[in-house]
Amino acid sequence: MILKHLSKYYQKKHEIFDLGTNSLDSVDYPIMGNSISKEILSKKYDFGIAICGTGIGISIACNRHIGIRAALVTSKKMAFYSKNHNNANIICLGGRTTCIFLAICVINTFIKTKFSSLEKHRIRNNMLDASFASLDQI
Repeated sequence: MILKHLSKYYQKKHEIFDLGTNSLDSVDYPIMGNSISKEILSKKYDFGIAICGTGIGISIACNRHIGIRAALVTSKKMAFYSKNHNNANIICLGGRTTCIFLAICVINTFIKTKFSSLEKHRIRNNMLDASFASLDQI
């Protein structure tokens, strides 16, 4: 269970709030996506780490919430760009597709990376926020 290992590793370095199932039983990722998105939107935490089988389902579930930018990450470069260019606030990993060493590597990269001050990235992120607002009008 990758989540158990990550929790143990990061409890030594950071304050964490674990919403994990702590079980091998299957859970519905839309429910878990809602839970982690609510926590991030509450501003109690700087970012979230979400894990499902491949990371795809949980990233889709989280991205349904206005203000959430959940990035499915499979490399250090993706972790860097998800934060630097897209200001992601949830990093998504595949529990069946990501080894613990890669998970720690990409999470550490994500934690260290700051959002870019380049205007083009700010403009693109504002466009994403505006597209959510226009969908609310439909």
